[in-house]
Amino acid sequence: FPGSHDSFSYWVDEKSPVGPDQATAIKRLAKISLVKKIMKKWSVTQNLTFKEQLEGGIRYFDLRVSSKPGEIGHEIYFIHGLFGIKVWDGLMEINTFLDQHPKEVVFLDFNHFYAMDDGHHFFLINRIRSAFGSKLCPVECVEYVTLQYMWEKKHQVLIFYHYPLCREFPFLWPGNKMPAPWANTTNVHKLIQFLETTLEERSRYGTFHVSQAILTPRVKTIARHLIRGLKNTLVHRNLPMILNWVKTQKPGVMGVNIITSDFVELVDFAATVIALNDLLLEEDESTS
Repeated sequence: FPGSHDSFSYWVDEKSPVGPDQATAIKRLAKISLVKKIMKKWSVTQNLTFKEQLEGGIRYFDLRVSSKPGEIGHEIYFIHGLFGIKVWDGLMEINTFLDQHPKEVVFLDFNHFYAMDDGHHFFLINRIRSAFGSKLCPVECVEYVTLQYMWEKKHQVLIFYHYPLCREFPFLWPGNKMPAPWANTTNVHKLIQFLETTLEERSRYGTFHVSQAILTPRVKTIARHLIRGLKNTLVHRNLPMILNWVKTQKPGVMGVNIITSDFVELVDFAATVIALNDLLLEEDESTS
């Protein structure tokens, strides 16, 4: 499955306060208007909206969410340094696509929460249930969840929720069913080594697996290339090598499962990942 990293970050609000996911020093600096413009260059990891990503083949979405401290009510927003759109608006966009394509299945991975108490979580969980209703696939043995199973049950959405309240709702899959090891490096060779190692350590049974094919800027990276931003500093130069790694992979029990990237439209990322499934079809044909 192709996935996107910080899937919602195609739009962030320069006019809103800096998010609670940022250090106090950054919040102080952000009072200077230019700082937020620079933050935006490093916070945006996608160019395409949810609808455009879905139309381009992306089926796994990496989601970070937050309340707005000081705002009345429990509204929840996407966040990556700066606030993005309301989560509800994103869910509606995804649901519209699913209504139009009843055989498509998506993974929504809520893996970072900021400035949220249980009240905020209940609000968000109810939003998820309102958005998708019977499309939500309840927690099941991972190996049972084939496309055929999803089509028979008319399920289209798997929600992964990295917070203990997930245990109270049958449609929330616990975060440990979707491990996504993070290389945290600016070096493409170290990234590929990390991806290889974590695939070798992948659980043989009972979980999905995310290969995060992304490079992460360090503070000094940002300081050296302030104006250029993430895309021009790290992504453009290294995506071809990352894509070459993807092309050499095999899916299956100990192979790749979900692969995520920044700026998914810059190369044939989704098509390359989807094409790996042909290897499984070839295996089926050779054994039958």
